Amino acid sequence: MIRKSNNQDTEAIFSVWNKASSLAHPFLEKDFVEQVKKDMLEIYIPNAETWVYEKEGEVVGFISMLDNEIGGLFVEPEEHSNGIGTELVDYVSGQFDSLEVEVFEDNSIGRAFYEKYGFRQIRRYMDDNSGCIVCRLLFSGPAETSNPDNKINN
Repeated sequence: MIRKSNNQDTEAIFSVWNKASSLAHPFLEKDFVEQVKKDMLEIYIPNAETWVYEKEGEVVGFISMLDNEIGGLFVEPEEHSNGIGTELVDYVSGQFDSLEVEVFEDNSIGRAFYEKYGFRQIRRYMDDNSGCIVCRLLFSGPAETSNPDNKINN
C-alpha cells in the first residue's frame, strides 16, 4: 500500500534510506555520508513530499519529491526486485509531465533501475561535495519506455 507519509514515519524512512543507501553507495566517503545523514533528518525529509510503501504494516520503501524531481527513492534491500520502486515511481509519475532525478554514476543499483524504467541521461557532472560523478536523468512519460535508443550513455 502506498500512502502519504506522516511525522510518525520519519524513523522508518530514515532506516530504509540508511540500509539501502549503504548498499547502493559503498564508494562514498564516511564524512560525506555523515553529513547526508544529518541533512536527511534536518532538511530533506521535512521539506520533501514523501510517500511510503507499506507491507504488512511496515514501511519498506519511500519516494520523496521536490516538485517533479525525485529527491529520494529507496527500498529495503531485502525487498529489491519486488516491484516496489516501480510502483512508487508509477504513483508519482501521473502527477507530472516529466520526472528528473540525480544518481551517482557509481550507483549501479540506482542507474539500472532508472534505465529499465525509461529514464535517459541529460547531464553528467562532478559533484564537489562527494567528489563523485552524478548523472541527471529525465523521464518524459510512457512513450520513452518503448524507445530502444533510450539508454543511459556514459
